[in-house]
Amino acid sequence: MESNPQIVWDNCLNFVKDNIQTQAFQTWFIPIKPVKLQEDVLSIEVPSKFFYEWLEEHYVKLLKTALTRELGKSARLVYVIRMENSFGNQQPHTQQIPSNNRSIRGAQEVDAPLNSYAGELKNPFVIPGIRNLQIESQLNPNYNFENFLEGDSNRLARSAGLAVANKPGGTSFNPLLIFGGVGLGKTHLAHAIGVDVKEKYPEKTVLYISAEKFTQQYVDAVKKNTRNDFIHFYQLMDVLIIDDVQFLSGKSGTQDIFFHVFNHLHQNGKQVIITSDKAPVEMQDIEQRLLSRFKWGLSAELHLPDYETRVSILKNKLYNDGVEIPEPIIAYVAKHIKSNVRELEGAIISLIAQSSFNKAAITLELAKEVVNKFVKNTKREVSIDYIQKVVSEYFQMDVDTLQSKTRKRHIVQARQLAMYFAKKFTKASLASIGSQIGKRDHATVLHACKTVDNLSFTDKQFRKYVEDLNQKLTL
Repeated sequence: MESNPQIVWDNCLNFVKDNIQTQAFQTWFIPIKPVKLQEDVLSIEVPSKFFYEWLEEHYVKLLKTALTRELGKSARLVYVIRMENSFGNQQPHTQQIPSNNRSIRGAQEVDAPLNSYAGELKNPFVIPGIRNLQIESQLNPNYNFENFLEGDSNRLARSAGLAVANKPGGTSFNPLLIFGGVGLGKTHLAHAIGVDVKEKYPEKTVLYISAEKFTQQYVDAVKKNTRNDFIHFYQLMDVLIIDDVQFLSGKSGTQDIFFHVFNHLHQNGKQVIITSDKAPVEMQDIEQRLLSRFKWGLSAELHLPDYETRVSILKNKLYNDGVEIPEPIIAYVAKHIKSNVRELEGAIISLIAQSSFNKAAITLELAKEVVNKFVKNTKREVSIDYIQKVVSEYFQMDVDTLQSKTRKRHIVQARQLAMYFAKKFTKASLASIGSQIGKRDHATVLHACKTVDNLSFTDKQFRKYVEDLNQKLTL
């Protein structure tokens, strides 16, 4: 009889895999780790109490058959449940489960605060005191699939979004991570999925929330000692949409709570949709265990729209607004505004406004004038390199001096101001900012930002530095 627990478990997995659907196999069996094999007793480690209860309820016969094939009729299974508390410590708990289909829930209870709460749930989205839990989806009905036009730049993401909306939690796209640059339609598509789910499945609980607001709610919950209420509110969701998840960067407490919420929803077949300005591999200061879960489903990128898609977007925008513009003008705008959808629509709105205010017809000449101004105003992006250049010139030093290791007060303050404005004007992570400004770490950047905030209140001269630089960077 084989004595290697890994080989025995691999053989069991081969049998299990042939008898259940691929998605179920990936969700419920891949996370299991074989721990020990002693005679005819196999110990396996599972992530949570909920996890082993699900196995006992849905797959115990399959497990029994697989194990009996390997170890004989006297085979027994031992679950090692590795629970994680809010401080990241792990507390192993072991229960022996005979292979006679006796439920583990008759055994000694395991302390599992994330799955055993029975108190009254508080809803962060309603006025305190309302007894009935009415959850508003926070969705914008104007962001739907009808006005999210398909093109080569977004076809994969849009198709995946439609599949998720048709069968939330029932596809392999769970989680669905939509990522791409600013203004390419991530938020629009996320709302469109939620709106479509609500139309098809009115009984489902759908919630859209930004990662920033999620973080604020969690901080408030910790202050008010209502952390469990917060957790269990989010565990009620059938479809949870988290926008701009990169905002969780460096926030370990919020990441920890989102990790547990994510696990609960995913294990219960609920749908999670995430948007980000970066692919998982490029995210900074996000815990590895969370990044690995982002990769479980599908990561779909939104690219810059091509010319044909830009024309379609403009025509759709004009049609919805009841405005007619000659084809050559539409073509001109689409050809010259290439950055993103938001700026494309902004240019056409500016054109219509100029025509209305000046009581002039929309001509190609007017379009050229407006587009030239628009491109001039939007073309230069405030980069970290540009910020360092502006700050260095302001303090009459070169960039190398700004980035140097010197602790001279005026150079340190210049460096801190560069970090402060990099955080304010770019979407770069703290780690990325520190790396580009003298190879500092994220803690240094965080300290710099706090120092600038404090000195702006207490030091009149320093406040003038901030105001002057802010004006230079926004011209």
